Amino acid sequence: MDPDWLPFHPHPSKPHFTPPPGSVDTHCHVFGPEARFPFAPERKYTPCDATKEQLFALRDYLGFERNVIVQASCHGNDNRALVDALVNSQGRARGVASVGRDVSDAELLAMHEAGVRGTRFNFVRRLVDFTPREVLAEIAARIAPLGWHVVIYFEAQDLPELWDFFTTLPTTVVVDHMGRPDVTKPVDGPEFKLFLKLLTEHDNIWSKVTCPERLSQAGPPGYDDVVPFARRLVDTFPDRVLWGTDWPHPNLKTHMPDDGALVDIVPRIATTPELQRKLLVDNPMRLYWSN
Repeated sequence: MDPDWLPFHPHPSKPHFTPPPGSVDTHCHVFGPEARFPFAPERKYTPCDATKEQLFALRDYLGFERNVIVQASCHGNDNRALVDALVNSQGRARGVASVGRDVSDAELLAMHEAGVRGTRFNFVRRLVDFTPREVLAEIAARIAPLGWHVVIYFEAQDLPELWDFFTTLPTTVVVDHMGRPDVTKPVDGPEFKLFLKLLTEHDNIWSKVTCPERLSQAGPPGYDDVVPFARRLVDTFPDRVLWGTDWPHPNLKTHMPDDGALVDIVPRIATTPELQRKLLVDNPMRLYWSN
């Protein structure tokens, strides 16, 4: 484990908000355990172990019924820890893998049968080495027949450069963490308006309204400066938003969030029972469990 690594909260609070039946945490990870699933040699960070058993226990404690587990960049394109969690979930987890150009059709099919329904393209250079866009386009074309989607992770200032690539992907596209807006800028400012324009003009693009702990300058427990951005997305695109904890919160340096407090932000960004059900149940079930 890196010397400055912050382990996940050992005793999160019980949320005051009760998620509706069938709720899905659509953004979480498993790390290792390293003794069984070694981290990638090319990784840019070394985390603590965060096992499937710990993840599933947190799911139940927070009042959720399902998870979508996203491949962690510390495991590179070795998806064994992810697949192990999926096949031991009793059908209550789906996955987003990370694959390279050399992945075989048989490997893609095996991952699909295990519960993988998407692949992640990471454009945050401090976390991964850049993959050429033509390689990513080739991968997207290969996963499209499986009904998979592409998850994209980028930072707001890079959206203009990446716009043309994102808008030509042949799948549903899910943006991590609202495109990482600068929440010190106005929600009606040009930077976030460009992100809203992306979703308005392309109805295959969805957004996760996740990770206030990464975006906030105001800090815990309420992350008040992030709430208007997430609420705008939920109100404007109620059928194309997803929510998740991001447990075990990789690479945070300032503090470790209380997962129960994160759940209690949900009714502040999805302000009616109908919006809460779409965000936590209907949308993730449509995207991850319909095929």
